[in-house]
Amino acid sequence: MTSLTILRDPTLRLIAVALLLMGALNASVYPYQSLIGVERIGLSKPHFALVLVMASIVAVTASVLLGVLGDQRSGRRRIALATAACGALGVGLMLVSPGVPALILCHGLLLPVASSLYGQLFALARLARSEDGAARDAITGTVRSAMSVSFLFMLVFWKLAFGAGLDVMAVYVSALAAATAMVALLAMFWPKDGMTRWEDQPSGLNLRGAMAEMARPAILARVLCLGAVASAGNLYMVLTGLIFEANPLRDQGDVALYVGLVAGWEVPFMLLLPRIAGRLPRQVLLGLGAALYCIHLALLPHLAGHASVWVLTLFAGLGGTAIITLPIAHYQDLFAGRPGTAGAMLAVQKLVADSMAAGAFALGTTLGGYALTAALGAAVSLIGATALILIDRRR
Repeated sequence: MTSLTILRDPTLRLIAVALLLMGALNASVYPYQSLIGVERIGLSKPHFALVLVMASIVAVTASVLLGVLGDQRSGRRRIALATAACGALGVGLMLVSPGVPALILCHGLLLPVASSLYGQLFALARLARSEDGAARDAITGTVRSAMSVSFLFMLVFWKLAFGAGLDVMAVYVSALAAATAMVALLAMFWPKDGMTRWEDQPSGLNLRGAMAEMARPAILARVLCLGAVASAGNLYMVLTGLIFEANPLRDQGDVALYVGLVAGWEVPFMLLLPRIAGRLPRQVLLGLGAALYCIHLALLPHLAGHASVWVLTLFAGLGGTAIITLPIAHYQDLFAGRPGTAGAMLAVQKLVADSMAAGAFALGTTLGGYALTAALGAAVSLIGATALILIDRRR
């Protein structure tokens, strides 16, 4: 039923296709950016780390400012086109003139700005559909599955392409194709500002007022909790390759297979989410998802050399579905009437998650090894989920 709703609604169809293209762009570039930056372009590891720090700061700043601006002026089409164009320009620079300046501009500035489109797409979805509660969670989960589908297929494509001898710099070809298709798609089908079938009222808040609202203790507490929950996923992406590399029975092909299976499980679970959303409160579903995901994270170092490790991908896919999709509607409820600001909070949450994952990694690897690191990450995520349930119960 939810799938039919999306197919019949031109705006939701636009969002689903845009997320398909975003998944293809992300899968083309992000898994290989460290290899390209260090091995091909020649940046030192500390300098490349600075590029990643710059990218995090730019992504959060752009998402917040553009989200607030969209709510203030309701000029969402122009903002979306500009951010999509940044992505096309960035990967185009790396394709035409690969080098240190292009790498910094692409991965440190332009792609992070373009990443704000993710929140803008869900802001548009909130405006286009007035459903609340379980119905909104179902729509969000279904359209978000499009991004996981393309991400998975692009990972498989590049695994085969590299096996056939294709150079890693070719990832920018598929990235440019996805980015330019995104610009064309938004130019043709994003609803024109002021001519939508829904009313998009300006928020009436200036930048200072909007930032003050975002900094309220009640908002910050929830961002910290959701960031803690999501940090388990960030830590998993860091640890998987290291854990498998340290195991004599595993290789990089197993890493690609494991990550691909996790992404593959997410797709059907996102499509099944409508059947369970609404039977339990959203924060409880999120807590259950975090628990399942933490089982996968905590056991991964212990089962890496055993055949049962592949069962953990099922826990990761099911738990990851809740962690990825449910916070979107949570922020939309916190910022009712300001969907752009709600979408921007996803970038703020990512910054919190990155910081917590980095802290768990530094502490765990210093005091012990990968098993302790995974256990710390799982503990942080479960504490965040528990705190969110307690906070929302009080509300």
